[in-house]
Parts: sequence; structure tokens; C-alpha cells
Amino acid sequence: MERDVNSLSGEEYFEGKLCSDAESLSQGDKDYDDILELNQFDGLPHSSRFYKLLKERKELPVWKAKCEFMDTLAKGRFVVVSGSAQSGRSSQIPQWCAEFCLSARFRHGMVVCTQVDTQQAVDLALRVADEMDVNIGQEVGYSIPLESCCTNDSVLRYCTDDMLLREMMSDPLLEHYGVVVVDQAHQRTVATDVLQGLLKDVALQRPELRVVLLTSDEPGPKQMAHFTGAAAPLIRLESPGAGEVIYSSTGDGYFCSALRLVLEIHRCEGEGDVVVFLVTAQEIDLAHDILSHEGQSSPPDLGELVPVAVHPGQPGNLPIQADEETGRTRRVFLTSSPNEDFFWAVYNPRIRTNSAITQPISTGQAESRKQLAGPTGKCFCLYPEDRQLPAEARPHIMESDITSTVLFLKRMEIAGLGHCDFIDRPDPGGLMQALEELDYLAALDNDGNLSEMGIIMSEFPLKPQMAKTLLASCEFDCVREVVIIAAMLTEATQCHLKFQHPEGDHFTLINIFKAFKKSQVDPHCSVEKWCQDSFLNHTSLLMADALRVELLDTLKRIELPVSMPAFGSRRNTFNVKRALLAGFFMQVARDVDGSGNYFIMTHKHVAQIHPLSGYGARSPKLGLPDWVLFHEHSFSEDNCLRTATHITPEEFIQMAPQYFFYNLPPSESKDILQNILNHSHCREETPSPSQETPQEDQTSDRCVVHPCPLVSPPQQWSSLINEVQGQFASPCSSIWCRYSSVTAGRSRCQDPLKNHHYEELFSQAKQLCTLRVDIV
Repeated sequence: MERDVNSLSGEEYFEGKLCSDAESLSQGDKDYDDILELNQFDGLPHSSRFYKLLKERKELPVWKAKCEFMDTLAKGRFVVVSGSAQSGRSSQIPQWCAEFCLSARFRHGMVVCTQVDTQQAVDLALRVADEMDVNIGQEVGYSIPLESCCTNDSVLRYCTDDMLLREMMSDPLLEHYGVVVVDQAHQRTVATDVLQGLLKDVALQRPELRVVLLTSDEPGPKQMAHFTGAAAPLIRLESPGAGEVIYSSTGDGYFCSALRLVLEIHRCEGEGDVVVFLVTAQEIDLAHDILSHEGQSSPPDLGELVPVAVHPGQPGNLPIQADEETGRTRRVFLTSSPNEDFFWAVYNPRIRTNSAITQPISTGQAESRKQLAGPTGKCFCLYPEDRQLPAEARPHIMESDITSTVLFLKRMEIAGLGHCDFIDRPDPGGLMQALEELDYLAALDNDGNLSEMGIIMSEFPLKPQMAKTLLASCEFDCVREVVIIAAMLTEATQCHLKFQHPEGDHFTLINIFKAFKKSQVDPHCSVEKWCQDSFLNHTSLLMADALRVELLDTLKRIELPVSMPAFGSRRNTFNVKRALLAGFFMQVARDVDGSGNYFIMTHKHVAQIHPLSGYGARSPKLGLPDWVLFHEHSFSEDNCLRTATHITPEEFIQMAPQYFFYNLPPSESKDILQNILNHSHCREETPSPSQETPQEDQTSDRCVVHPCPLVSPPQQWSSLINEVQGQFASPCSSIWCRYSSVTAGRSRCQDPLKNHHYEELFSQAKQLCTLRVDIV
């Protein structure tokens, strides 16, 4: 018992002690003779709960594969483990990786395990700390957005995949870790795919690094061969077995079929809860209203039908199961899971918004759904049994807005990781749109590299447009107000009538936050009750406050000026709008007929303002503004503009870069703006003494926020074309950087005649980019 296991090498330790664990398990050992009396991670004696949980852990399907996994991890650098959600892979395998690192005295680092969902990272960390008999936040911890419960000496850390990506900005080779466990790799989110692409380059520079992929279904050939070019070692875990599977005979529309099926289950089936997967948040709310109405009219002897709306990514508490004395209760959980279900929120780069489309789930996802029901449950499939399902689901990176991802990859080039080898390359149109948008935001220089402003933008955990808005607020002395808007838009976007501000929804968010902070300092006010009475989410407001503090700390860390609050003054209102336009000039719309039909400038689409907005149908007192700046266009749900604020066309012309304005498609709205711009040029040619100073101030502000480098001279156009073609022929193409340079010159050209030539160059570059997609 006193043998120093730290003196053993990884292979000696695992082939000796750990394999003997599996042998003793097969012999039914109940005395735990092979377990150290002292905890190997903190040196303290094990508690009685440790042995109780250990007995439960040995009943998990994953435990039978422990010896095989440890042997594979000791001999190879990459391991893939495939098992269902009930197999215990997410909790046990990271612990075994911690034992592997312990055997090497952590010479190569600790263990990090990524999760897609924030709450799941926290729950797993708490569970694993309990099983390892250590303190949460010490030997085992977690790191999620706005919250960190770990130390530099934590042996095992759970985190979200995007948090690990942000960590790579300061530690590109992940030298703090010896094993990286990528859980839920089958979901193929954008962050997970980017992480796997970068890990391939990191593993080449760090041969001692171990990478473990955990999936619920067997990965496809591309993912299996991603790291080494050949299939990585795969360990398949035993499945606990699926229950009864019932297929639909009609294949009708999923929404009505799902609700009819829920009511039929409530009438005919025994006790048990029901989970229904829908597409959009609007469908979740609609299904909740319908089932609530139907539940009230159902016979009392069937028990109570309680629909529960669970919106992914939004905080909330699930209802507690009613006691048996109150009668039978069936909960119906209504949710949407874009990671594993039969729909995708597909991003359309042309209109810069998501469009939800339905498509069949893959065979692996279908099998996972059956496993979720368990051996005693039932899985109702809303499609016929003979339906041919695709073998794999499409990766999110091919159908998502990747502007933030491209900004991050440009930052990683500076950090030394110049190549991200994607399993599946991004959509060319989406990638070009991302580069063009970053160029409009002045995040790229003429060579397609990250500019100084782009480097600062990448420091903030915000989307590029909001990051640019925050930087502009430093120039316009309205940082405190814009920081509140950024935090509230990220965590709590719904506006409420009692807090309405006459200037628009962005200012309403400031009103809500200031009222929340006032209630916190009021000794006679219960903050939770105040939020409940005001129909506000207390948890969301707390998270917004935490994000506000983090953004202010980041601004101070990079030594940017933070102005004093001046909310309510006319000058402050004007400056806040200018800061918003500095980042969101691409999201401006005009009311074309005076009835609320807003024409979006960038892609000629018509939408309406959301009913809950201050300008919406439920709040007609503010009236409809002619021009609005909006935060989001929810095309897939209700074709509405969310979080809108009134602006004037003069404000838009002042803040929008001219190279963006001239590239807008022709429209009546653009003609109106052009006329205003022409009149302003005429006034500039013959300025009066009273007008000279304001005009100079506007020009100064604009140049600081939107630097406009010189365009390439006409004689260089042919050389640029040859350069793009030459890069296309090279083995390691940097055509996207060259495309960005072409786009920069094209978009910044203010001469219509020269712009025509740039259009020709752009079309040739685009044609080449469509043929080959490489990021270097």
C-alpha cells in the first residue's frame, strides 16, 4: 500500500495496477483491496462516500473498458470513445486521464474536458469532484463564461469549448494541459470543429499531448482520420439497450403530430414524463399554450398535464415533481436542441440571418434518441420506419455565421498557429461574407491580416459588431452606457413596456439595468420579488451585471478610456447612437410605406418590428420611426427586427463608411441617402463660419473610428489578379487573405468608375475562392 506509484511510468502503472482493477472487478471483488487508503490527489484518507460511489461507478458500462482505454492512452496520442449518454463516458474517462497525468507527475500538464453546454460543465465538475473525493474548485474545477471555479493547480477542469478557445489566445500550444478531452464531439458545433482543427496543429508541435474524443455515436470517416490521416483507435462502449420504438405511419407535419401524440400518451399511457423536441422558440411557446389549454379540459382522472418550456441557452428552473398525495402529474418538456435534432438554424450570408429548415436526422442521431428513452421508456419517431436517413449530419461550421470564428483564427495567426485544418471546410460564401464584414469593421488591414483595431476587438467576449461599438464608445465618451447595452443584449434582450425609453429599445435596456441596480441598493426592496413583479429574469440580469464588470475590466486592462456616466443628456443620447452605428451600420432599415414594413438596406428584404419592441404592435404610443438600427433579424421565426432604435439618415451617413455605402444595392432608400450626402458635400464646399467647427468634428470622429487606407492604384489591378491566381496554384494557398485584400481595395474605392474595375477583380477572386477553400 505504501508503494510510490508516482515513480512508475505511464505504461507500467496502467498495465500493472489498472488492469488488475479490471481483473478484480470480474472476480466480484468487494473489499477494494486495490484502492489506496489515501486519496492519491490530495493525500487525505478516503471518506465512506467514496467507496459508496465507487460501487455505483463500477456498474457503469464504461467501467468494463477501463483497462483497454488506459492501455490505448498510454501507447497512443489519440483515442476515440463512442458510447451512449448513460454509459458514464463524460464523468469516468476524464478521471482516468487525471490518473494518467498523475502517473507522470504532471510533467506534461493537467487535464481539461470541454463541454458544449455551460450547465453540463458545472454539473459534471460537481459530480466528478464528489466521486474523486476532493473539493470542488481545488483538485477539480470548472470554467464557464463569467464564472471560474478552479485554480492553476486543478488536476481536472471542465469548461465550455469556446472558453478553451479563448484560453488558446494566451496559451496557443495548451502547455498547461497534458490531456485534452473533447466531449460531445459528435455534435460538430463550430467551436468544437475549430478546436479539433487547432488541436491537430498543436499535437504536431507537442508530441506528448494526448487528445481524447468522446462521442455518443461512432464518428464518420473524416473525423476518425482527422488527426493522423488513418483511423484513430476507437473504443466502443456497451449500450444499456433501448426501449420500445414506435414509428409514425403517416409522416405528417411534425408540430401538429407531436402535440397530438403528447395528448394521446397522456390519455393512454402510464405514468412518466415526455420530452418533445421542436424547431424554434416560437414553436415552443405556441406548444406550451396549446397543451396548457388542452390540459385544463382533460378529464381529472388522467392527472394533471404540465407543459414546461425549456429554451436552450436561457436560464430557468424546472418545476419540482408534485408529491404523490396531490395526484398524478405528467410533465411535458418542450425544447429545441440545434446540436442533435432534425433541424438546423442555417445562416444565410446573403441576408445575414438564420433560416430554420427541417431535414432528417442522421442514423447516429436517431440511435442516440432511442438510447435516451432507456430500456424501460418509449421512443416515438415522427417518421415511417422505412425512411432513409442520412449517414451523417451536416457540421454547423458549414451553415453558421463564422464572422467571430474568422476573427479568432486571425488572432491565432498572430499567436503562432497559422493553420486550422478543418474536418469539413466552411461554406465559401459564408467565409467571404465574414471577411468582408470584418473589413467593413476595420478589423483587417489591406493585406487581409488583423489590424490593430481587430486585435483589440478579439479581446472582448462579444461578436465583432458589438466589440466595434464598444471601442467606438471610448471615442464618443459613452462607455458606461454602451457597456450596459452590450451586457443586456448578450444576456437579457427582451424589452418591457414600463421601462420604455423614447429613443428606442437599446436605451430601454439601460433603463431596465439601472432600475435593477437601484433595487439592489434599496434595503426595503427584495430584488427577486422586484424582478418577478416587473416580469424580468433575475438570473439573466445578474449575468448581465457580471458581463458588464468583465467588459469594464477588459477596457481598463488594455488602457482604453472609460468615461463617466451621463445617461439622460441629449449629447449622451447622440453619442450612444453614434457608437451603435459604428458597429451596426450594416443593420439599418427604413419604413417604406409608413405602416411598419421596414426595408433592410443590405439585402433588400422587408421585415416588421417585433411586437414586444417599444415600436411594436403592443406598444403603439412611441409611433413608428422612419429609420431604425436593429440588433437582430429573426427571419426563421417571425421575420421581425428585434431591439430597434430610432436613427436619422444623417446619423447613418455620418457613421457608415463610404466604401460600405457605395456597395449597397440600388434602392429608393439609398437614393434618399445619396441626396442627403450630395447636399452635405455642397454645404462643405461653401461652409459658413458657424458650420466649420461641427463639420471638422464629424470628420475627425469618423476618421478615428473608421480608418480608410489608400486604395491600390489602377496599374496594380492586373498584378493583383496574377497574384491571386499564383496563390491558387500553390500547395498551401492563402487565397482567402488575398481575397480580403482584393475586397478591401474594391470596397474602399469611392470612384464609381474605379469601383467597376474592382468589381471585375472581385468576381475573378470569388470564382477562384469557390474552387478551393484554404485558411492559412
